[in-house]
Amino acid sequence: MTRSAILLVEDDVNIAAIITEALGEEGFDVTTCGTVERRDRLLSDRTFGVMLTDVMLEDGDGLETIETVRAHAPAMPIIVLSAQNTLDTAVRASDSQAFEYFPKPFDIDELVDAVRAALRRTNQAGQDADAAVDGALPLIGRSAAMQNVYRLITRVMHHDLTVLVTGESGTGKELVAEAIHQLGARRTGPFVAVNAAAIPRDLIESELFGHERGAFTGAVAQQIGKFEQANGGTLFLDEIGDMPADAQTRLLRTLQSGRIRRVGGRHEINVDVRIIAATNRDLEPAIRQGAFRGDLFYRLNVVPIHLPPLRDRTSDIGPLARHFLVQASQDGLPYRRIGDDAITALERHDWPGNVRELRNVVFRLALLSRDETIDRAAVTDLLRTVRAQTADAAPPDLDRAVASWLDAESLAEGTVYHAALAAFEKPLFERTLRETDGNQLRAAQRLGINRNTLRKKMIELGIVAQDFAQRR
Repeated sequence: MTRSAILLVEDDVNIAAIITEALGEEGFDVTTCGTVERRDRLLSDRTFGVMLTDVMLEDGDGLETIETVRAHAPAMPIIVLSAQNTLDTAVRASDSQAFEYFPKPFDIDELVDAVRAALRRTNQAGQDADAAVDGALPLIGRSAAMQNVYRLITRVMHHDLTVLVTGESGTGKELVAEAIHQLGARRTGPFVAVNAAAIPRDLIESELFGHERGAFTGAVAQQIGKFEQANGGTLFLDEIGDMPADAQTRLLRTLQSGRIRRVGGRHEINVDVRIIAATNRDLEPAIRQGAFRGDLFYRLNVVPIHLPPLRDRTSDIGPLARHFLVQASQDGLPYRRIGDDAITALERHDWPGNVRELRNVVFRLALLSRDETIDRAAVTDLLRTVRAQTADAAPPDLDRAVASWLDAESLAEGTVYHAALAAFEKPLFERTLRETDGNQLRAAQRLGINRNTLRKKMIELGIVAQDFAQRR
């Protein structure tokens, strides 16, 4: 077997040893160094099939000096490794035409696979890598879950593929859409956002596609729709799962043809728009129930990006809280710091409202705190108030709620039961756990179900029993 030459530029001797051993076991001939200077001397003397490089080296930045590498070996694939796990680093790696980017810690098997793939494919020197970052990037978080999001963004931002962003409410789906737009080739075009759930059913087609004067009662003038407004840029369709069936059909036709027709219009209009859609619903059950078109889903789901809930990335709560405190001071609220013990208290909250709820809590802390540094007691007191307000909220009028589900025109015939059950199941379990002080056995007995069934449902719904034991 021919031994392919690999250059590893890594100043951490432990990481270098692990990578060298793993690649050596696969038959690769690995040369290591820990400085930019030594790297350049090796590239002058030898030819390598692939280079793996850390970013922060002893005598320079592995990414900032990458042009020197290109001068020595313009076609050599470069794999970037970094402990600076931010979206900015991922974007810099992509802009440098890196073959792949791995945030530390990484899966060594995935790294070996990437080296194999890099050796099989010639580096595409013509790849567009001139995306400019204007101002601070909108996403914050260095957790492993967010690293996956960053990697997907950097892979898709230079390509006009349709993206479907999924995740619970408040996780920042629109920020992902904005990042893809701002970092891609369409950044000089418009970014137009529309929330399908916020538009009345009888107006959504007019809102998206526009209308001609006299097309319907109240259409006193021609209106340009969101597709035309976004021409040359990006159209972000939020809460796409709530779009009525008729609008779904017209949207699918537009995605297939690249043309729209205004309501009441006679002529089709070409539009050049990149589509990014988002939903907090699981669309596959909706497809099975007939509430969402399967062919539209597959058109939208070309590149899926899932945003994890905040409870699954608690390591990001501290950086986010400090970022929101800076935002609060910029908005005129008192400047505050936050202690590590206060961050720990924030991390123990379940954050059903995700990042949006965290921002609101941090702004309230900035306003209400009497001390310059927010401590654990301040956080605990405020979260206790938040929980009490949730627990004491008046239950909805059940008859009215049921009637609203039966009258919901967006639900296909025969799907009401499943839709209503999904809406009421989580609040039912949460309220029962709250009233039993988080005791799962008592909660299961009260609900009349097996305790194992309750535990399985809690995992599916993201419910943590300990959170309710503190609410009494």
